[in-house]
Amino acid sequence: QVQLVESGGGLVQAGGSLRLSCVASGSFYALDAMAWYRNPPGMQRELVAQITRAGSTYVADSVKGRFTVSGDNAKNTIYLQMNSLQPEDTGIYFCEADVLQNYWDSGTMHWGRGAQVTVSS
Repeated sequence: QVQLVESGGGLVQAGGSLRLSCVASGSFYALDAMAWYRNPPGMQRELVAQITRAGSTYVADSVKGRFTVSGDNAKNTIYLQMNSLQPEDTGIYFCEADVLQNYWDSGTMHWGRGAQVTVSS
């Protein structure tokens, strides 16, 4: 069983910063990629940033230049550094991992429970 646990959410004023962390634990062969999604209030879940096992990164246009994604393969951890936060960044941020159970596995998505980020104006 794979568990993803997020930390680092909270309340911050506009212009402030937060750093989210997510650690994956359990029994698996490898994590092909890890990502951050968010659910703004009343809106659909959207991909914010992703990092692959090889180190390739993606950051959504809406946060590019403000958010930075990084990871530590040895610790099965993904980070999201969020700077210059704005009220529209408010939402629940979910960690996602593409879990491989063996070398030939195509991967299965696993999700954390989410971390609340609230940005006040």
